[in-house]
Amino acid sequence: MLDKELLEILVCPKCKGELEYRVEAQELVCHACRLRYEIRDDIPIMLVDEAKPL
Repeated sequence: MLDKELLEILVCPKCKGELEYRVEAQELVCHACRLRYEIRDDIPIMLVDEAKPL
């Protein structure tokens, strides 16, 4: 589970938009860019090159 304060400051690295935290899938989703950012070992992988399409 990611820290609430961290979630408040994280934005999409591509568009700087809001991210949806999906706890079960362990990912952050940018609906504007239609990208999913994986969370590994409680660390969000916020690299556009490693993001997966929705």
